[in-house]
Amino acid sequence: MAETTDEKQTLGFQTEVRQLLQLMIHSLYSNKEIFLRELISNASDAADKLRFEALENAELMAGDTDLAVAVSFNKSDKTLSISDNGIGMSRDELIENLGTIARSGTAEFLKQMTGDQARDANLIGQFGVGFYSAFIVADRVTVETRRADLAASDGMRWESAGEGEFTLEPIEREQRGTTVTLHLKPDDAELADEFRLGALIRKYSDHIGFPVTLLDEEAEEPEAKTINAATALWTRPRTDVSDDEYREFYKHISHDFSDPLSWSHNRVEGKREYTSLLYLPARAPFDMWNREAPRGLKLYIQRVFIMDEAEQFLPLYLRFVKGVVDSADLPLNVSRELLQQNPELDAMKSALTRRALDMIGKLANADSDEERAQYDGFWKEFGQVLKEGVIEDPQNAEKVLKLMRFSSTNDTSGDQSQSLSDYLSRADDSQDKIYYLLADSYERALASPHLEKLRGDGIEVLLLTDKIDPWLVEHAPEFEGKRFQDVARADLELPTDSEDERDTDSDDEHKPLLDRLQAALEGRVESVKVSHRLSDSASCIVTNEQDLTPQVRRMLEAAGQEVPESRPVLEINTDHPLVKRLDAESDDAQFAEMSNVVLDHAILADGGQLENPAAYLARVNRLLLGEEETA
Repeated sequence: MAETTDEKQTLGFQTEVRQLLQLMIHSLYSNKEIFLRELISNASDAADKLRFEALENAELMAGDTDLAVAVSFNKSDKTLSISDNGIGMSRDELIENLGTIARSGTAEFLKQMTGDQARDANLIGQFGVGFYSAFIVADRVTVETRRADLAASDGMRWESAGEGEFTLEPIEREQRGTTVTLHLKPDDAELADEFRLGALIRKYSDHIGFPVTLLDEEAEEPEAKTINAATALWTRPRTDVSDDEYREFYKHISHDFSDPLSWSHNRVEGKREYTSLLYLPARAPFDMWNREAPRGLKLYIQRVFIMDEAEQFLPLYLRFVKGVVDSADLPLNVSRELLQQNPELDAMKSALTRRALDMIGKLANADSDEERAQYDGFWKEFGQVLKEGVIEDPQNAEKVLKLMRFSSTNDTSGDQSQSLSDYLSRADDSQDKIYYLLADSYERALASPHLEKLRGDGIEVLLLTDKIDPWLVEHAPEFEGKRFQDVARADLELPTDSEDERDTDSDDEHKPLLDRLQAALEGRVESVKVSHRLSDSASCIVTNEQDLTPQVRRMLEAAGQEVPESRPVLEINTDHPLVKRLDAESDDAQFAEMSNVVLDHAILADGGQLENPAAYLARVNRLLLGEEETA
């Protein structure tokens, strides 16, 4: 906590803020007008927070219950002010909110900078740095504020030219709330115009649930005129709300500068009465993979703001969905800050989850090329998170599976564009399984020896390369009656296998070779079998049904977790020249060298790591030198 003083102080910005301010000042935003939307949104949020705190402490209103946002301008002075009579800020809150960006992830933002202004401008919306957009049009910004629960003598003035430091000084302020005054740059002085500001307020802030007034300070008879509709957008009938209004409201609640992909606005009446407005973003926020990060919908009860991030209404795998829920009544705890768990809340969560999935499904099943392209973009941004739903939400697992997109051997572009329904539509009637291969990358999957016979038989295989995929297939045993089958598991049966291939007694013909290999590889493999899945490669390794997949094993080991010991099964292609050469080798030492090399090659082809790479190199060198000497 900063030390309180009655004197004016000069303090330094957080390092990352200094860098960000330089970006702002050099017009990183592609649209300068955005600053007004951001500052009005902040003022609206302050009014919301006061109304919430006043539920417990009515004295905070102090007789001034008409919450509003006031915009004023002075063309001669080249100033523009945005004021609110909301909650206001204390001295420490000023330092925390305007001197640092504790929750905005600015350091992460700066890491992602590319130098491409258009792309970097879009990034800003993901990091909640809207206040600093004021410096795009202002060469100096002054903030005067007083928190509602403090005395008039506890007012504070914050001022900065955006050059690495700011000043703080105590002031006398009778009015609670905050006034942000922008001292406009000469090139942006044209913003101090009634017609221009009125048009911007109607364009960007018409949906604000509080009146936004506009005042010309130099007018002969100054009069504040209400510019916006001042009606909470979600309370209006859908037919009365334009698409542009929906888009601007999304930007207001999410602080994302990009348009949403789609939205769903609904009112439920009957036993449970509530209104919901849900949005699908176009791009993922920077902290999407932080499952502990604050997330959720804005909660209102009878239009009174309650919570900014109510996580109780949607499951964690839908944490990217933005929106508002306004309920007629929900039970809160004593402080009115937390929802109490109850059947009504569970029913609302279930209904909102279905609505969110239906909204995604509508986009996924769209007929137009434009909407299909939108869903491709959505899947790239949020697909891995959505996959968590199969694991966490068994009730909606089938619905989530229909939304998924995969790479497959049917499309060598590498794009995750194939749905499970697409896959089944191409499968032969005799195929009763959905075949898949787990791998660390698409390129590695495509080159896997496990695919050789399936390719030759025209059987499509899904190529699963996301880190979550091993857990996904564990929790998704079937889809539309077809079970998932890992083609890298032992005892793989294909609908195209002949009776001889399904007969395990066929290994008897090669039993001497199998026994020799088993002895030579003692301790390295569980068993050695003749392969019915290989056509081009000499060997491959597979895992038994009860063992961990190599991908899961590698991830757990990388995380420092203990994994149960297991050994792979080695399968050999008895028609391959190398295996025939191996079978003809009479020298036991040479046979052992070659056997280990064959196993090492199978492990490498599967994406695994050799336990002793130096031993492998020594074996290969000895074999090469031996061949050379023989020649």
